[in-house]
Amino acid sequence: MTAATFTVVTSEMLPVGLLTPLGRDLGVSEGLAGLSLTVTGVLAALAAPLVVPAARGADRRHVLCALMLLLAAANALSAWAPGYAVLMGARVLVGVAMGGVWALAAGLGPRLAPPRTAGRATSLIFSGIAAASVLGVPAGAYLGELAGWRAAFTGGALLSLAVAGALAVLLPPLPPSGGAPGLGGVLRLFGDAGVRAPLLIVGLLVTGHFAAYTYIRPVLEETAGTRGALLSALLLLYGVAGLAGTFTAGAAVGRTVRGTVLGICGVLGVTVLLVPYAAPLLLVWGVAYGGVAVAGQTWAQRAAPSPQAREGAGALFAMVINAAIALGALLGGRVADGFGPVATMWLGGALALAALGVTAAVRAPQ
Repeated sequence: MTAATFTVVTSEMLPVGLLTPLGRDLGVSEGLAGLSLTVTGVLAALAAPLVVPAARGADRRHVLCALMLLLAAANALSAWAPGYAVLMGARVLVGVAMGGVWALAAGLGPRLAPPRTAGRATSLIFSGIAAASVLGVPAGAYLGELAGWRAAFTGGALLSLAVAGALAVLLPPLPPSGGAPGLGGVLRLFGDAGVRAPLLIVGLLVTGHFAAYTYIRPVLEETAGTRGALLSALLLLYGVAGLAGTFTAGAAVGRTVRGTVLGICGVLGVTVLLVPYAAPLLLVWGVAYGGVAVAGQTWAQRAAPSPQAREGAGALFAMVINAAIALGALLGGRVADGFGPVATMWLGGALALAALGVTAAVRAPQ
C-alpha cells in the first residue's frame, strides 16, 4: 500500500520536474504546462469523497487493483500524447485513480496490522505520499534529463503495472467494513470543528507548497543558473531530505501533534521565502514538507468523532489536499505568468505563515 500511494502521487507530480521540456515540446507556456498538475488535483479532489460510498459493497483489493491499472493506462497515454489536449485528458484519468487510491488507503492501516501497530501502519502507508512528494519530482526530472520527458511518463506506467500486480498477489481479501459512511456522512464531517482544523491547515500548506514548488525549476534556473545535471542533483538531495522529514514527523506526532505542525509551518514559511536567494535552503524545505502528509493525516484521524468515521475523514483529507494541489498549481501559474517565477515563492511562503497562525489558534487532539 505504501508503494501504491507513492506511485499515484509520483504520477500526479511528474510534470513538476519536466515543465520546461514538456512546455517547449508541446508548444505551450510554463503556466499552461503547470495546468496539467491542476487538472489532476481537481479530479482527485472530486473522486476522493465519491469512492468510499461508491465502493461500499466491493472488495477493496479489487478496487485498488483496478485503480492502479487505470493509472498505468493514463501514464502511457501521457507518454504518447501528440499534443496538449491529449495530455490533459490523460491527466484527468490520473486524478481519478489518485483520489480513489488515497481515499481507500486512509482506512486500511488498522485492517492490515494488529491493533498495537495500526498507528505505525497508517503512518507507513501515508509515508508513500510524502516520499512521492519529495522523491517523485527529482526522479522524474532525472529520467527526463537522461531520456526525455516522455520516458518519465513511460516509467510511471510501468511502475503502476508492477504495483497493481503486487497488490493483487499480496493484499488479503478486504471486504467493506461495517459502518462505512455514505456520501452525506462523509461531507457532514466538515461540520466537525476537530476534523475541519487540520483540513484548513494542510490546505494552506499544500496550496502554498505547490504554488511555489511547481515552478522551482525555472526559479533555480533564473536566480542561481542551476541547470541540467546540477539541478537534478539538487532536487534529488531535496528528496532525501524530505524522506528524513517524513519519518521525523511520524515519530514527532506521537509526542505532540500541534508542536510538529507548528514546526513544519514555521520552517516552510521561512525557507520558501528565502530559497530564491539561497538555493541550498531547498533541502530544509524538503525536510519540512516531508512531514506535512503524515502529520496532517494523523491529526485528522485522531480528530475523527468515531472509528467508523476515520475512512470518511481520510476521504476528506484526500479531497482537500488534492484541491489544494490544484489550487496551488493554478495560482502559481497565474503568478508566474504575470509576475515571474520568483513571485510564486512569495505566495508560497505567505500561505505557510498563514497556516502557522491557524495552527496556533486551534485545539489539537492528544
